[in-house]
Amino acid sequence: MKDGYKVIDMDTHVDPTLEDLEKYMDPDFRPRLAELEPYRRVKELGEGKTSTTFSFAPAPYNRTAGQPYEPEQDTPVPGGQRTLFPVPQSKTGLAGHHRILPRPGSGNTNPENRVLDMADEGRDVDFMFGTAAAGGVQYLNDPTLSEGFFKAYHRFMHDFSADFPDKLKSHALVPANDVEWAISELKSLAKEPWLTAVWPQLPGDMPIDDPSLEPLWATMNDLNLPMIHHSFFVDFPWFPGYRDLWGYNVAARTAAHVWGAQRLCAFIICSGMLDRYPNINIAMAECGHGWLPQWVIRLGEMIYYTGQHTTPPMDYKPIEYVQMGRFMCTTEPMEGAAMTKACFDLLGDNWGMHQSDYPHGEAHFPDTAGMIIDWPIWEELGEETLRKHMAGNAEKYLRLA
Repeated sequence: MKDGYKVIDMDTHVDPTLEDLEKYMDPDFRPRLAELEPYRRVKELGEGKTSTTFSFAPAPYNRTAGQPYEPEQDTPVPGGQRTLFPVPQSKTGLAGHHRILPRPGSGNTNPENRVLDMADEGRDVDFMFGTAAAGGVQYLNDPTLSEGFFKAYHRFMHDFSADFPDKLKSHALVPANDVEWAISELKSLAKEPWLTAVWPQLPGDMPIDDPSLEPLWATMNDLNLPMIHHSFFVDFPWFPGYRDLWGYNVAARTAAHVWGAQRLCAFIICSGMLDRYPNINIAMAECGHGWLPQWVIRLGEMIYYTGQHTTPPMDYKPIEYVQMGRFMCTTEPMEGAAMTKACFDLLGDNWGMHQSDYPHGEAHFPDTAGMIIDWPIWEELGEETLRKHMAGNAEKYLRLA
């Protein structure tokens, strides 16, 4: 609780390293890690410890605005080195917006420290994205490789959340190019307390409305599991238009999550998925929210104007799916109180969920929840809207109520 308000944070991260995940991999799968050797990146931590990640095909984004553009240097290179952008120091001298650093291990192997951080900030529930275990390996277009990682992440989450089942929640990772395995894995996880959503991992050439995915949606509908999405930036799975930024990381990072969410929004709504599967709600994380009213208003007009109506026709207008809470967004604090209020004015109060991005530098840890609660907009929007935003909408979406 924070100042009397329950808080569910819908965008936090837990990123076990390869060393952490390998412990949870099937013994007969571990030899296949040799296939990923060209993409391996090892960081020395000292005292003989290492941290391993993968770099599959990062987009360079090496250009500074106003400098000459060299297209030949703007091509992702398989196994290439990522060009990391420097995170500015905050007024506290820490990277990003943190006032103090999260406790050691809270973002990967120490759930006890994480829960202590949650208590400091007033977070009751963390929804955690396992981004390090997610879709990068799909670059190789071999679902059996992806499945080895996804299964290991699910086992890791079972242990990581075991002592705090009411506080630590996450998603299943499933490959869209092996629907049969995805369905079997979801059914095997159905009673796991941490499982509250599904994050489908698409190969680069598959749209979200591909008919082959219908059995997966039907299973999620039967299991009462929502879908969630968190896009990537530098590496695969690339966001739409990742090659159209003239090599400039500021423009790329500004567009990446937003355009990824907009594209999914259009295809999910226009495909009629929400009508066919009434138990599947959709959420987009770390993509901002100011785009949402403009996008669904424009989407509705384009459906009419172009004559490209859906088959069968949708039951509602695009904006109405948002107003009902069928398509939802987490709200990034950086967009501010005025933008957030404008979205509530246009869309009602069933669509928005609190997020901080903990333990990453975009979080204002440990002040994010209190900062949002203190916004003056709630005096006009009302107590009920504030409570729905901080926890109520997320409780409904995650089926926690």
